[in-house]
Amino acid sequence: MADKSPAPRSVEDMAHAFEDDTGPVDLRPYAVEDWLTLAIFWGMALCVFLQFFTRYVLNNSLAWTEEIAANCLVIIVFLGSVMCVRMGRHIAVDILYNLLPHRIGRVMWWLVDALTIVFFGYMTWLMWRYVGIVGSERMVTVDLPRGIVFYTVLVAFVLMLLRSVQNFIHDMKGGTTVREKAAESGTTGI
Repeated sequence: MADKSPAPRSVEDMAHAFEDDTGPVDLRPYAVEDWLTLAIFWGMALCVFLQFFTRYVLNNSLAWTEEIAANCLVIIVFLGSVMCVRMGRHIAVDILYNLLPHRIGRVMWWLVDALTIVFFGYMTWLMWRYVGIVGSERMVTVDLPRGIVFYTVLVAFVLMLLRSVQNFIHDMKGGTTVREKAAESGTTGI
């Protein structure tokens, strides 16, 4: 639950606002793919820093940093989507569910879960076919296969599919659905 304390009013109040005890850090909501995404993010940040430093300070840019940073960004987007699927944090227009009776809204969530599973299954299949076609291409500035990026995106789609199935099973058991939990925490919905 969000803290409803008043905003600090003076500079001294603002300085002391950071001294509040927030309690222990809870890392349980994070999964392996979240930590992998974080590591790749810091790798991308390092590449961007190297690119900036070599281009503007040394006036001699490292060409490979731009390609590696762009590929890292692609990987971050798709692996980050796995977390969004797992936690139900993708944008959802949930006003219809709130206006309908709870039981009908629940059935609609199940239909959305089923459609999501079908979508991620289809995207996984398409990505598998795409990797088969272009997976052996080489990167332009680094002599590495672009399949590294494509296979990572494929793995992300497989994980999104598995997390969707996991959400569906959780939602079928009853109680609060994954999306209802996300809506209650204020992390999704319009």
